[in-house]
Amino acid sequence: MLLIAALTALDQWTKALAVHSLKGHEDVILINHVLQLRYIENRGAAFGILQNSRVFFIILTVIVLAGAVIIYTRYCLNNRPHVIVVLLFSVLMAGAIGNLIDRAVHGYVVDFIYFSLIDFPVFNVADIYITCGCIITLLYVLISDKTNDHTV
Repeated sequence: MLLIAALTALDQWTKALAVHSLKGHEDVILINHVLQLRYIENRGAAFGILQNSRVFFIILTVIVLAGAVIIYTRYCLNNRPHVIVVLLFSVLMAGAIGNLIDRAVHGYVVDFIYFSLIDFPVFNVADIYITCGCIITLLYVLISDKTNDHTV
């Protein structure tokens, strides 16, 4: 729980910095033609899909978070979770909570990291948590299945 709180706080702090330093200002170039900071108010989901669906995303996120907590709690009652499982759960929860806070409080998610090299959509720290958490979860499941180690 402490890790989830710390990661969520880091996400919210970076977004507050973005609002304070970037909103209404020019982009900040970190690496020319590669990486910059750009303030965006995303009223949709990844890649800007489903714009202006705030209530839908809030309800969906609350349902997913509740389901994750139930599954994780039941799993922990029957097993001693591997440290990787705890870390992955924490990272994924913090990402979902961070963007949920934005949607509930502001009506949009603050995005500010832009990879101009590949013209990738602008994202935030919570998005990094979710993306990395999903990729590592997939790899962990594939590896643990391959080695027949189902102790997670």
